[in-house]
Amino acid sequence: MSEPIYETTKLAALFDMLSSQGHPASEILKNVNLPAKEVYSSKARISLKQLLIASKNAVLLTRDPHLAYRIGASIHISTYGMYGFAILCSPDFRRTMQFATRYHMLAAPLAAISFSEENGSAIWSIEPNLHPTTDPALYRFITEMQIGIHISLMRDVMGPAFTPDEICLAYPDAADTGFPKDELRCSISFAKPANKIVFRSTWLEQEASLGNKTTYPSIVALCDGLLDDLMLRIGVAGKVRELLLTDIANPPTSSAAARLLGMNDRSLRRKLRQQGLSYRGLLDELRTQIAVKYLRTTRLSNDDIALALGFSDAANFRRAFHRWTNKAPSDIRAE
Repeated sequence: MSEPIYETTKLAALFDMLSSQGHPASEILKNVNLPAKEVYSSKARISLKQLLIASKNAVLLTRDPHLAYRIGASIHISTYGMYGFAILCSPDFRRTMQFATRYHMLAAPLAAISFSEENGSAIWSIEPNLHPTTDPALYRFITEMQIGIHISLMRDVMGPAFTPDEICLAYPDAADTGFPKDELRCSISFAKPANKIVFRSTWLEQEASLGNKTTYPSIVALCDGLLDDLMLRIGVAGKVRELLLTDIANPPTSSAAARLLGMNDRSLRRKLRQQGLSYRGLLDELRTQIAVKYLRTTRLSNDDIALALGFSDAANFRRAFHRWTNKAPSDIRAE
């Protein structure tokens, strides 16, 4: 939650909407620890915690019952970079749903999402990453913003005529319903077992007019790289990564790293395994990234790079590099 690894897309949408209502930047970004000038920076990165704080500020500032939905609806495919481009290039809509679910982690997720089909209906399920009783107003805000995002993206790829059949919400009805019904054009039901967007599966049968069977696999491969890099930066993997980067030439053993992180070796290995990683794999991945950067951007010799990465000589480095990448260091320099 606290790792600043996400682009500012959602924060910028929230900032724009509240600013247009006359709220000062200092109030919108209170306790977010991000200067207003960084909100639109392509280099800025924020954490889920920062986004959550900004969302909480929005709840406290606004009297607009439709704010959360409108923030979500203002977010389009074009704001999501490579993730959005892949959604746009998907050659069929069922694959689009699968991709969006698998790579949702790239989009600064404040909620877990899943997709299913049953009895002729397609269903998006949405569950914010906080319990509804912890902060009911914030839970509702995140749910409505995510529904706005989903419907906006669905209309981007399927056309503006896309309309859900029903919106189901896990919280009770309120006098100030959070959705402009004329924009949703569907029924809304409250106090349901889960938050869902329900629409006819026939929408998925339409031709993906913007899809591209040639481009899509290439973009998915790039998103795989982004997702892999993200996984190295979150959770216990992120903590191990920071630890290793302090002295990559003399990395601690797994047991020593576990002690430095306040746990035993078995717990560390288990937590890394839950992220689909291993300690050795994490170390090799970091060494690979650093080696490739040195080879592409410096004139350091293989001996110097070997020393910087903790290898006894260039020959051992070359063998390890070939094992990591199936290439020789000279291949990377030639690129």
